[in-house]
Amino acid sequence: MTAEARTAVVTGASSGIGAATARALAAAGYHVVLTARRKDRIEALAAELPNAESYALDVTDRAAVDAFAADLGRRASVDVLVNNAGGALGAEPVASGDPADWRTMYEVNVLGVLHMTQALLPALTASGDGTVVVLSSTAGLGTYEGGGGYVAAKHGAHVIAETLRLELCGEPVRVIEVAPGMVKTDEFATTRFRGDTAKASKVYEGVDQPLSAEDVADTVAWAITRPSHVNIDLLVVRPRAQASNSKVHRAG
Repeated sequence: MTAEARTAVVTGASSGIGAATARALAAAGYHVVLTARRKDRIEALAAELPNAESYALDVTDRAAVDAFAADLGRRASVDVLVNNAGGALGAEPVASGDPADWRTMYEVNVLGVLHMTQALLPALTASGDGTVVVLSSTAGLGTYEGGGGYVAAKHGAHVIAETLRLELCGEPVRVIEVAPGMVKTDEFATTRFRGDTAKASKVYEGVDQPLSAEDVADTVAWAITRPSHVNIDLLVVRPRAQASNSKVHRAG
């Protein structure tokens, strides 16, 4: 089946990696369904793309996710799901972390992936050549101080991908996990530090070329467009300046 006949759903498509991934898949010929809570942003992006539509959606709302899946299923096949919606809140140590922040991160990074995957998996399987992508993080593979809540959530996303791949072995569905390291986007660090742009900028201070959203989107699109018998189980992508979550070269 050609890309032009295939539909890809991208969550968290209103900014950052999600928006860049939507652009990359549209450029590759996919019909892209952009989902996010911010309706105005995804509508504007969909209007820019050659073959796209938008659907306002909160992935933590299971009833809304099920309604979306039912509506989409009446209109199109579903071939690709990119679980990108997620994010971090706070950088406090475990001893003083806010349980509400941890709950929010778990709901979007873990339950959001679960809701979307469960709702669209029947259609992905029925397509005969489905792909589930989980955008996790290097945080899902190794911890760091001040990252407990986010690390726990991204470990959860990593485990969903790993377990789903085992459970779907023999089915016509690939499960791809892409785990980015340091990515500089307009919103990730600013959201984490509750709008404190000074703190957010220090995350990238002195780092020569952290990854961009487009770098990660290019990686995601490459993994998706491999021949259908090729599964990219886990792809870790970091900038050259970052050797691990706690080892980053900073100039000066």
